[in-house]
Amino acid sequence: MGKDEVVEQGEYSAKDYHDPPPAPLIDAEEICKWSFYRALIAEFIATLLFLYVTVLTVIGYKSLTDPNKPGTSECDGVGILGIAWAFGGMIFILVYCTAGISGGHINPAVTFGLFLARKVSFIRAFMYMVAQCLGAICGVGLVKAFQKSYYVRYGGGANELSPGYNKGTGLGAEIIGTFVLVYTVFSATDPKRNARDSHVPVLAPLPIGFAVFMVHLATIPITGTGINPARSLGAAVIYNKEKAWDDQWIFWVGPFVGAAIAAFYHQYILRAAAIKALGSFRSNA
Repeated sequence: MGKDEVVEQGEYSAKDYHDPPPAPLIDAEEICKWSFYRALIAEFIATLLFLYVTVLTVIGYKSLTDPNKPGTSECDGVGILGIAWAFGGMIFILVYCTAGISGGHINPAVTFGLFLARKVSFIRAFMYMVAQCLGAICGVGLVKAFQKSYYVRYGGGANELSPGYNKGTGLGAEIIGTFVLVYTVFSATDPKRNARDSHVPVLAPLPIGFAVFMVHLATIPITGTGINPARSLGAAVIYNKEKAWDDQWIFWVGPFVGAAIAAFYHQYILRAAAIKALGSFRSNA
């Protein structure tokens, strides 16, 4: 096949592509399918592994840089850069592993954004969030079970607003950070792009993981970086200290608002879903 034929074929695919139908708001039939429960298990295990590895990384870094511990210095450990890589790298790995089973959400904010865009039904979205939160709690629970003394001493990986920042700043950081993540998810998994560029589905986990990495670099000093309500809840439940609970609302409101803005921006501005719907309505009138 010649170069011109490849270009023409790509233009034809993009031009003639039609968006898939929106997911039903309530789909009672899917709860009777094994694939639904398999997806829930995948989300649970993925979030468990995500919290286990990342919280261990955070605690290990704090242990190696503890000034009260003999033989340690600020130069030891992976540093903030390494923590960011741990979060971004795990998302890359787990999205790659679970995308074909559950979609690889691993985050209630991502699930919420996809629900608003009618990519998943309400039942699936709600059950995904339950599975993610339970997986996060179990993942942090394993960390505490294996390293209880270090876990309690070094904060349990819980998200808290850092000293010197007010709640408005923390909320804004969570909103913007989650917007970056969910916007990347929409762009990387856009079916119209997939129809045009055959390499995109293979590479989709990479920009998603890299978005998580970049957001962590920016917001670890502010909130410890939530952008994932399950991650924040799991650490708060197991650590169970007052400060973690006082700031918990920031790590739910911020990510959900950021996800909603990203869904609206991608669906109704970039993809112009509202204009398409209006045009379809006029043509049928």
